[in-house]
Order: sequence, then structure tokens, then C-alpha cells
Amino acid sequence: MKDYWRERRTIRRYSDRPVPAEMLNELLEKASHAPTTGNMQLYSAVVTTDEEGKRRLAPAHFNQPQVMGAQAVITVCADFHRFSRWCEERDATPCYDNLQSFMAAAIDAIAFAQQFNTVAEQEGLGVCWLGTTTYNAREIADALELPELVVPVITLTVGYPAEDGVEVGRLPLEAILHEGKYHPYTPDRINSLYAGKEAREDSRGFVKENGKQTLAQVFTDIRYPKANNELFSVKFLEFLAASGFLKQ
Repeated sequence: MKDYWRERRTIRRYSDRPVPAEMLNELLEKASHAPTTGNMQLYSAVVTTDEEGKRRLAPAHFNQPQVMGAQAVITVCADFHRFSRWCEERDATPCYDNLQSFMAAAIDAIAFAQQFNTVAEQEGLGVCWLGTTTYNAREIADALELPELVVPVITLTVGYPAEDGVEVGRLPLEAILHEGKYHPYTPDRINSLYAGKEAREDSRGFVKENGKQTLAQVFTDIRYPKANNELFSVKFLEFLAASGFLKQ
């Protein structure tokens, strides 16, 4: 029997086989039973299946091909708009225009997204998480006409796989597990924990093709450099303020 948890793979290429709307809705309904802050369900999911809608979203995701190739693009948003509207309709004054409220809603959104990922893959679908969502949250919000207090957090592309995907490996459990208290990472421990990751053929290829000396340099200098992190941090904080979560 396949070990789903250890053998799961991100899928970026999808077949033309359609995903029935009924199936997609059933999976979304199952995902809605994920853990949530105070049973408030502080998230919304915008499902895009038409070509024009995907075309509007693609630039915000740097035109990654899985956006146009997927049968569905699901943008999961931290959403305090709906809950605040409910409060207003029930003679309660909403007080959720702050960072803590955004964090609660973002955690809810991520839990929902992960539960959808799991149930979708167990039904034979392939899924890819797009980390570009918070980079260009404002552009995505404009494309989806999101109101105040709704912020895109995670985007999932979904469809029947047209590839097996790549087994990317994970650090050993001892790399992330701390018994009782946080234990420091000594140089010897770092060497031991990352030895397998650095020895992979694809890792060595990344180092060579980018002209770097170590895999860590590929991350710090190429994939997630400081300048990009700072730029997208400023953009995201500005959008949080504009969306109502960081009012002064």
C-alpha cells in the first residue's frame, strides 16, 4: 500500500481531464471541517476555473505555468470581512482591524488549505502551493475584487496529474523535534542534519547551475535574497494596512 504521507509529491503539470464541480465542492466542504480559531472560520476560498480568470491571476504569480495549466486555481484568503458583517447585523461592534485578527484569520486559512490539499490528493488529484500569493497580494485582491479585511494568503493549483512529480526529500525528524525545550544547533549537528539534503543529485545540480559554492547560497543569493524579502515585506505590510488590518 502506498504511504501517502511519505510519498506525496507536488504536482505542477496537469492533464486536460476536467475536475467535476461537484467533486471540487465536496472536497472544499471536507476541508471546511479543518481546525479554526474559536469556530469562527476566518477564511474564504475563491475558486477560479475559467481561462480568463486564470489569465488575470497569472501575472501576480510570475506566470508560473501551473496557473494556466490547472483545472482550478483556489485562492485561500484570511477573511474577517464576513465575520465583521455578521457582527454588525447582530448589534455587535466588530473590533478586528488589527494584526492579531489577521494572524488568527491567516492561521485558519492555512489550516483549511492544508486540509483541502490532503483530501484532494487522496482523491487522486495533484496540488501545488504557490508561495507567490503574499508577494503580490494587492494584485491578486484586485483581480478577485476582494473587499476590506480579506487578504490572499495561499493559492493552490489543482488538477489530475500529468506527471509523477519530484520527490524532494525532507530533513530527518531530529532536525525539527525538540524534546522539552529548544536545543541549539551546533556546527556538527547542522552538518549531520543537512548532509542528506546537500548530497542529493538535484541539490548538487542547483549549486552548479547557479555558480554557487553551497546549497545554502542558492537560497540566500538566488531563490530568496534579502532584497526580495524586504521588497515583498513592504508591499505586504502596505496592503495589510490598506485592507484594514493595520489601521493607525
